[in-house]
Amino acid sequence: MVASLTSDKRAAIAEKLADIRAVQNLLIANERQFLQECRDAKMRDRLEEMLEDDQKNLDIIETAITQYGIQESPKPEIRQVLDQTQQIMQGSGLTLYEKVAQHELLKHGQVVSGLVVHKAAQIAGSDVEAALAPLNTVNFENRAHQEQLKGMLEYLGTQELTGETPDQGIWGRVRDAMAAMTGAVGSATTQASDDSTDIMSLIFMDHQKAKTLIREIRKADNPQEAREFFGQLFKDLLVHSKAEEEVVYPAVRPFYGEEDTQELYTEQAELERVLKEMRSLSPDNETFRSHLHQVKQMVGDHTRQEESTMFAAMRKNLSDKQREDLAQRFKEAKKQLQTQM
Repeated sequence: MVASLTSDKRAAIAEKLADIRAVQNLLIANERQFLQECRDAKMRDRLEEMLEDDQKNLDIIETAITQYGIQESPKPEIRQVLDQTQQIMQGSGLTLYEKVAQHELLKHGQVVSGLVVHKAAQIAGSDVEAALAPLNTVNFENRAHQEQLKGMLEYLGTQELTGETPDQGIWGRVRDAMAAMTGAVGSATTQASDDSTDIMSLIFMDHQKAKTLIREIRKADNPQEAREFFGQLFKDLLVHSKAEEEVVYPAVRPFYGEEDTQELYTEQAELERVLKEMRSLSPDNETFRSHLHQVKQMVGDHTRQEESTMFAAMRKNLSDKQREDLAQRFKEAKKQLQTQM
């Protein structure tokens, strides 16, 4: 049974949201500073992408707060801690490794705060849950950032202690760690328990793998490497899309709405068209790169819609058992499609 919240408790949630917004601003400030201090090209690439994600996520946080309808200031004690942290970060006493280590702790705290607000929203009522649904995307991406930051710390720590450039295999291990976190290892087949996996977890895992593959294509050192990554991305996205169209979208259409569901179909059809055009192009072709940027934007927009509004509709209208059954059907559809391809 959903609990009724007093105005004081609703204000407490609003204050926690303000804390999250304040921390997000500090994360962005830190990443901008790291980019100024960092001279390593591979590290800079990853920091730039993380900064891009965090700037986008600040907009999502602002939107969620507006939808919630209560504007609060951060807790004074939190504001004081953040001010002190910023002063330390801007000083010269810490190495870049030590600063990134503090940044990872902030990111971890942001993950926990996001999960706490998510749980509170489930208790608070459907209006609160709907207003704060977009924060799910922020929570998911922050968890992925944690894995990237662990790799950055290994890289920076080795470099600072030895003065030598670390083994480049570190970045491969970062990619493997992210894949392990999302369950997206190897082919597009989801690596999760057949009996208890939730459909939203499976969809999110596929989304994270697609984003990782796009990132690797953009950072590939040669056209052959980019071509290999693109081949996997092409298969994964087509299998994922067709399985969703066969299993997921028909199931959510009655409560998600005809217009919103049709928008998902249309987006995936356009994505498939662009991907098929890219198959005939060399990865070092400018048109390929332009299309890849378009695919990145399309995947980002599509996944944000699914992970916020569609996931919220699923949580509201489907039981745990129904979501597990849908997950099993989704996996079976993917397996069949992979075999056919």
